[in-house]
Amino acid sequence: MNKDLIINSSADGVEIALLEDKKLVEIHNEKMDTRWAVGDLYLGKVRKIIPGLNAAFVDVGFEKDAFLHYTDLSPYVKSLIKYTQEAIHNNDNKFDFSKFQSEAEIVKTGKISEVLNGKPNVLVQILKEPIAAKGPRLTCELSLAGRFIVLTPFNEIVAVSKKIHSGEERKRLQKMMESIRPKNFGVIVRTAAEGKSTAELHEDLLTLVENWKNIQANLKGAMAPARIMSEESKTTSILRDLLNEDFNKIVVNDKKIFDLTLSYLQRIAPAKANILSLHAGDGEIFDQYGITKQVKSSFGKTVNLNSGAYLIIEHTEALHVIDVNSGFKSVSNNQEENALQTNLEAAEEIARQLRLRDIGGIIVIDFIDMKLPDNKRKVQEALDGFMKTDRARHSVLPISKFGLLQATRQRIRPEVNINTSEDCPACNGTGKITSTLLLEDEMEKKLAYLTTHGHKRIQILVHPIIHSHLTKGVFSSIIKKWRRKYKLKLSSQPDNSSHLVEYKFLDDQQEEIKL
Repeated sequence: MNKDLIINSSADGVEIALLEDKKLVEIHNEKMDTRWAVGDLYLGKVRKIIPGLNAAFVDVGFEKDAFLHYTDLSPYVKSLIKYTQEAIHNNDNKFDFSKFQSEAEIVKTGKISEVLNGKPNVLVQILKEPIAAKGPRLTCELSLAGRFIVLTPFNEIVAVSKKIHSGEERKRLQKMMESIRPKNFGVIVRTAAEGKSTAELHEDLLTLVENWKNIQANLKGAMAPARIMSEESKTTSILRDLLNEDFNKIVVNDKKIFDLTLSYLQRIAPAKANILSLHAGDGEIFDQYGITKQVKSSFGKTVNLNSGAYLIIEHTEALHVIDVNSGFKSVSNNQEENALQTNLEAAEEIARQLRLRDIGGIIVIDFIDMKLPDNKRKVQEALDGFMKTDRARHSVLPISKFGLLQATRQRIRPEVNINTSEDCPACNGTGKITSTLLLEDEMEKKLAYLTTHGHKRIQILVHPIIHSHLTKGVFSSIIKKWRRKYKLKLSSQPDNSSHLVEYKFLDDQQEEIKL
C-alpha cells in the first residue's frame, strides 16, 4: 500500500490529506488558533464534584468546565496530585522524579469526592476535544506518545502491543524496556517498535523523558487554569503514528511547514527525509492531487459506489445510520449473489467513510438483506478487515436477524463535516428565480439607459429559453418592439453557458457593456 501525505497551508490554518493508493482516507484541519487538542496537558482547578455522576467538573480555561469521570482518574491519581503540588511549589531545580515517593493506588469502585476532596489543582490531559455543547473530557492517566513507545508516569508497568504477534519478539521488547526504563515510569511498546534496536528505542525514551522534565519545569509557579504542554502539530503526530516504508510522498505548499517537517523527519527517520518535497506548481495543491474532487464526491448525505450502488449516511443525536442501496446494476441473475457483492463493496467504502469523516459513537448499518448465514459472516469479516488500518478503537458485531450490523468507533474529536453543495447561481440558494415578466422589465430599463448614453447597436446574450421568449412571433416579438421603441439595431443571441436569468449586453465591438 502506497501512502501520500499532502499538506495545504492557508491563511485560516493547515489542511492535511492522507491518501492510500491515491484514495483519500483521512483529512485533518488544524486552525491557527487551535486549542484543546487531544493529548494537551493542562493544570486544572476542580470546580464542582457531582457525587451522583461520580465525576467532577474542572476549569482548564475553556468556556465550559471540562468533565472528569472517576474511571478516568488513573489508579495513581493520588501520586499525580502530590506531584503536581510539589512541582508547582518547587523553589529549586533539583526536583528528581526518580526519587519521587508514590502514594497508594485508588480502588476501581471508589468515590471521586474522597479522591478530590478539597478541590485541588491537578495536572490533566485532554482525552476528547470539545464536541457540540460539551466541554473537553479529561483524564488523569497521563501518557506521552513517541514513535516507538508511550511513556506513562507514576507506574512501573511495561506492556507490549498485542498487534506484535511474534511471542519471541514480544519477549525481546519486554526484556529490553525493563532494562532501560527509568524509575517511576511505565512504558507501552507500540507496534512500530517491532524489529527496532535497543539504541532506537532508547533514543525515543530519552526524548519522552526530556518532555516530562519540560512539563515539570512548566508547572513551577503555574496558576490554574494553564496549558502546560501542547501536543505536537497534526502533521508531526500523523507522521509519528503512521510513518513507515509504505510512505512514498509528502508534499507541502508552505516553506515554514516544510522546514519543520524536514527537521522532524531527520530526527525520527533520516532515511525518509528524501520523500518530502515543496509544492512548486501554480495551481492549488489539493486540486493537483485530486483531493478537492474526492472531498466533493465523498462527503454529503449520498455516497455513490462504482457499481451503481450507493450509501445514505444520516446522523441523529444518538447514532449514525448508514443505509446500503443496490442502485441500478446487477452482477448476476442471482439475488443473493448480487446482495453479497454489493454489501462487500459497501463494506470497503463504509470503513473508509468512518475514517474519513471521523465518525464516532454508535453506528448502525442496514446492509441489503441476505439469507445465507455464511454470506452475513463474510460481510461482517470484510468490514472488520477493512477497518484494521483505522487507528481509532472500534468494535464490529455480527449482522442481526433484521439485517442490521452494529458497530462502535472511538470518538475523541468532532466529526469532520464538509459542505459539498454550492448555491445555485440563478437563485442564490433560495430555490426561487426572478419572474420572466420582471426580467423583461429589468432588461428594458437597462436598454433605455444604454440608448441615452449613445449606444446604437446592441446584442443581448441570454439563456436559450429566454432567447425563445424574446424572439417568438415574426412581427410582434419583444425584440422587434424594443427595436422600434428605442430605434436600436438590437439582436438576441442564445448562450448555453448563461444561467436561466443571466444576460449580458454586447456593443458593436462584441465587448460586454458593464452597467
